[in-house]
Amino acid sequence: MTTTASSHAPGTHAPQWFGHDSCRLEDFVAVVGEKTKLEDYAYADAVEQNVLIYGKRLHSYLESPEERADVQAELIRALTAGPGIVVFKGAFADTAIVDRATAAFNSIIAEQKASGAAAGDHFAKPGANDRIWGALDKLAVRDPQVFAEYYSNDILALISEAWLGPNYQVTSQVNVVNPGGAAQTAHRDYHLGFMSSEQAARYPAHIHLLSPALTLQGAVAHCDMPVESGPTLYLPHSHKYDAGYLAFHRPEFTRYFEENYVQLPLEQGDAAFFNPALFHGAGHNKSADIRRMANLLQVSSAFGRAMESVDRTAMSAALYPTLRQLKADGTSDRFLRNVIAASAEGYGFPTNLDCDQPVGGIAPESQAELVWRSLQEDAEPDALLRDLEAAARRRLTDGL
Repeated sequence: MTTTASSHAPGTHAPQWFGHDSCRLEDFVAVVGEKTKLEDYAYADAVEQNVLIYGKRLHSYLESPEERADVQAELIRALTAGPGIVVFKGAFADTAIVDRATAAFNSIIAEQKASGAAAGDHFAKPGANDRIWGALDKLAVRDPQVFAEYYSNDILALISEAWLGPNYQVTSQVNVVNPGGAAQTAHRDYHLGFMSSEQAARYPAHIHLLSPALTLQGAVAHCDMPVESGPTLYLPHSHKYDAGYLAFHRPEFTRYFEENYVQLPLEQGDAAFFNPALFHGAGHNKSADIRRMANLLQVSSAFGRAMESVDRTAMSAALYPTLRQLKADGTSDRFLRNVIAASAEGYGFPTNLDCDQPVGGIAPESQAELVWRSLQEDAEPDALLRDLEAAARRRLTDGL
């Protein structure tokens, strides 16, 4: 991740923590004012609205391992020192493959509606969109042939391996923004982007700078997306603003985004990939009849995992009576939180978002938050165990 002087003065050390005093709009404006130059990117075909565009010519360089590595080096540079976003025109040259996947996704959406299930959203009002959480495994189980045709796509592998190296892990969430669907608020993405500014500020500055290297965000257009249908809004180069995971929550940054974003029309089979720290948001679908479907891809590093498997549900249940007694004895909250942090799962993801949807925030309640809430409410151990087991079931793929 390329760092900038956006949050600290030249010649000084970078801060160890970002706070709201780190967020200065004039610094942000200077960062996003950079222009993307086509001559700096040998494999790109064009620059449109400060975004790099790659076309059919790119495919001729992907068979040779040496040339493929050179292409990937350029893509890495585009997502770090460059605009932070690349668009692959015709990433799916055979759009019939996209059509078959679309048909499968529409069937899943129809079944969700028939069952009465409504998928929530992170940055838009529930019900505004049709959303398929966990679309990757749902497609693989429903239609393995279509899945194989779709995910054999070499552009998806090219950019995923460029950003994350080998052994990356793909997840997929299909999003359909219906006519009239409102725009999302400007945001950054997972991990720190799915936290409040107060939560994100608790993480040291180096985590803010390294977090974007753990995931890659992308979208495959499943239909033609003229501007009136609301394709995604982007602010090129905004990923290079150090304090951006706090800044995107601030109204002055939101206003600047709304006044300066770029919006590229896409055709069916095109794909856009971007640094997760890029300021972006789905656009307002102003069309009368376009159901704007995109397969949102979030690709994760193989390194974002612990070495050992730990039964944290059993640990939390076993420790809770002791924690409850310690609290009754006057033990400090800090001490109690330390014990919970060492035993319970502190993060709300990964989960089954069909069953474990965010309530009152961007992320579902974590196991550690559940234990702490139960402790504050002086819940009985049996009640906590039931809640822990129910939460564990919600996180499973089938949610049963």
